[in-house]
Amino acid sequence: MNIVEILLYTAAAFAVGTLLGPVVIPLMRRLKAGQTERDDGPKSHLKKQGTPTMGGIIFLVPIAAASAVFAIVSRRPEILVLTAGVIGFGIIGFIDDFLKVKKRSKDGLLPWQKMAALVVIATGIAFVMYFSGGDDMTVLRFDMFGKTASLDIGWGFIPYAVFVMLAATNSVNLTDGLDGLCSGISAIVFTMISCVAFTLNSEPGLQIFGFICAGSLLAFLLYNYNPARIFMGDTGSLALGGGIAAMTLMMRRPLLLVIGGLIFVIEAMSDIIQVGVFKLSGRKKRVFRMAPIHHHFELGGWSEKRVVWTFWAFALVCCIFTYLSICAVRTGNAGETALISFIRKG
Repeated sequence: MNIVEILLYTAAAFAVGTLLGPVVIPLMRRLKAGQTERDDGPKSHLKKQGTPTMGGIIFLVPIAAASAVFAIVSRRPEILVLTAGVIGFGIIGFIDDFLKVKKRSKDGLLPWQKMAALVVIATGIAFVMYFSGGDDMTVLRFDMFGKTASLDIGWGFIPYAVFVMLAATNSVNLTDGLDGLCSGISAIVFTMISCVAFTLNSEPGLQIFGFICAGSLLAFLLYNYNPARIFMGDTGSLALGGGIAAMTLMMRRPLLLVIGGLIFVIEAMSDIIQVGVFKLSGRKKRVFRMAPIHHHFELGGWSEKRVVWTFWAFALVCCIFTYLSICAVRTGNAGETALISFIRKG
């Protein structure tokens, strides 16, 4: 895999996504696929009522297309496992969004239906990874500034993988609450994971998939940045969570998600803490003004753009830290670090 190929695929994904925007947005308007806002949310969000949703299609199509072309041209079918993670969860999100639009409600699939569908998809992908990923698929690596440790979890990989995918899809879904927030953070995280794969010379499918996703998301941001002309909906957020989880699993490096995707972890934990305290206190206490935590800052007086830019910056810092820490592992070239080796090759 070389940088020229990466740039070509990334540019192609961006171009396709950019061209899809003017097609998908009017289509969703004609189908009356509008967003339904929460009555108890920030009042500034009420003006977003009716904004087209299911915009995840804008980046899912170029991701699937570019990945398929890469798999055929480079004869690297392993990238299709990553694509399956994106498309599989995206289909569940699409069904959920479709039902919301049909019922003109903020509720789509019933919670148990949605979770059951996510478990089925996650379990299928976990089995495929386990049986096709090679002997070291079950070996988790924990790299931190030249220090490394590993843990072989054997058959435990399957429930572990299912948990990671469920956690990632739901966490990314919770983060999708402000214009450009989830798409921008996801683009940063995807780029980081592919940079790690490229630096450590992992398989080409891993090296390029994150860049394809990032290019597609940057195209979507043209239409999703404040004021958003379209929202990704669960179609997009569940797909992104699935893609990030699948890349993390195939890289065998949990820290990519735990530290690199720390903002997703914080968003999910803020919601869990809020709900837990609210129920335990008999509906009398709240830890945050509103959860997930991005709404807490909004209700505290921050503008939507300020929250988004701050969260983007935090995600970028986390990803840079993750990249530098993981890519400081030793290579076989006279004790040279993988990062220094990459710089010299460049």
